[in-house]
Amino acid sequence: MAMTMTQKILAAHAGKDYVAPGELIEAKLDLVMANDITGPMALPIIKKMGGHVFDKDKVVFVPDHFTPNKDIKSAENARAILKFSLDEGLTHIMVQGKNGVEHAILPERGLVYAGQAVIGADSHTCTYGALGAFSTGVGTTDIAAGMAKGVAWFKVPSAIKIHLTGKLPPYVSGKDVILHIIGRIGVDGALYQSMEFTGEGVSELSMDDRFTICNMGIEAGGKNAIFPVDDQAREYMRQAGVNEWVEYEADEDAQYVKTVEVNLSEVRPTVAFPHLPGNAHTIDEVEAADKIYIDQVVIGSCTNGRYSDLEKAAKILKGHTVADNVRVMVVPATQKIFLQCVDNGLVDIFVKAGCAFNTPSCGPCMGGHMGVLAKGEKCVSTTNRNFVGRMGDTEALIYLASPEVAAASAIAGYIANPEKVGGEN
Repeated sequence: MAMTMTQKILAAHAGKDYVAPGELIEAKLDLVMANDITGPMALPIIKKMGGHVFDKDKVVFVPDHFTPNKDIKSAENARAILKFSLDEGLTHIMVQGKNGVEHAILPERGLVYAGQAVIGADSHTCTYGALGAFSTGVGTTDIAAGMAKGVAWFKVPSAIKIHLTGKLPPYVSGKDVILHIIGRIGVDGALYQSMEFTGEGVSELSMDDRFTICNMGIEAGGKNAIFPVDDQAREYMRQAGVNEWVEYEADEDAQYVKTVEVNLSEVRPTVAFPHLPGNAHTIDEVEAADKIYIDQVVIGSCTNGRYSDLEKAAKILKGHTVADNVRVMVVPATQKIFLQCVDNGLVDIFVKAGCAFNTPSCGPCMGGHMGVLAKGEKCVSTTNRNFVGRMGDTEALIYLASPEVAAASAIAGYIANPEKVGGEN
């Protein structure tokens, strides 16, 4: 019987020839991840289940949300997961200054790759679908059980086919694509469904674009998001040190709930207004209305903190200065990306423009530290959520956008069109 990519991966991990949408299964896991918020909560549950992990190679704790430790509780949480990792002799030890944001560091280190079944105690775990893996976020209890037993139960999701054609125009990137899609189908448009990307347009997207798109699959309600494995993905995995992986392809007659057609050539720079990622407006609509003056810009996160994201922003900021009364936080997603920015002169561009260049952290994205918003402030952010209170005060306003739009807005002092600010592309 025909299956989608996600069905095939789940069937293989459940030891079955076929799984159907809606079927409850128990699947073996290839990697289980938690961070400095979710990890400490899982430790007492793991203790009740025997106190040890099922496989030292397949469990990893990443301190990234409140690191560098912003207060005593944060320090205690980071210490707890480090101690457990050391006591258990885990293969992959993550420490501030040597790693980065979870959904960037795991692909970079070659810990996630095609054909895997991965769970993480963070909703944006769906990022790894860019490499052809099934990956999804779960709660603390499930993550503890996964770490202790190496299995998790799933309801097999039905699927949406997102068929991509065309080629991205200048100043348009993966963030615009996913905001465009969520704007069309809504924040519940893929509720507990697999978002499966297909079509000749896939080859026109960089790996960083694909990571961004999959990262925000959850913002459409998706159980997971996944791309087919092509030469770009294979080269990425090889560069990350992965030698073996399993590739799955959807059957030609696989069943989908619906098909969404996206012509990349027609996608415009897109901004998601408060307070939902689906409240999408093209830059043309933004320009046709009154200017939206801003107080802060954040460029980074697990969504848009990769090197190409920062490079796009730097090309626009080069030779310009950040507008008066606007503060800009640039946050590379990993230490490797941080060093690339230093070596290639991006840091020089950012600092001369008037940006703060920070250590890898999730801090600003979830209102933890390093960029918290005050009452009434407006922020253009390359992060993934703009809910009420997400980045600080409940009366602050968050506008989600691409690195290109964020950089242009930093210069203008209001939400601006990168096509009109210029810079290399």
